[in-house]
Amino acid sequence: MIPKLRAWKKYDSPEMFRDIAFIDFNKKLLGVNYKVSKLTTRLDIETLDKFILMQSTGLKDKNGIEIYEGDVVKVMDEDESTDFCDGGIGTINGLDELFMWYIDGEVENGLFDINSSYYIEVIGNIYENPELLEGHEK
Repeated sequence: MIPKLRAWKKYDSPEMFRDIAFIDFNKKLLGVNYKVSKLTTRLDIETLDKFILMQSTGLKDKNGIEIYEGDVVKVMDEDESTDFCDGGIGTINGLDELFMWYIDGEVENGLFDINSSYYIEVIGNIYENPELLEGHEK
């Protein structure tokens, strides 16, 4: 299975997330689609070092939003009524060596299995919404 990725442009761009058209790791190039209008997109080819790639977990949050590495999430208990552990805010991270996604933050003493029975809601990401993590970092 080919992993699904999104690209975050590091510099000088009002619309930071890009749809990836192709990646050439040998030439270190990334083809990205820019929305020009509702009906028109433009393909630009840029160097890979201008972007941060984030992998999809393959899972969706309680609202059907796809969850990516770097997303800031809120974790609630099974009846969706109360936040979990001091606000239940954390970031999605991957443990490549264990092939596991987890939530890092003030959730279950720092580690929380993303495949659990709790409700997860994407509320932002670490690049566009760093303020969401203020007061929740260790």
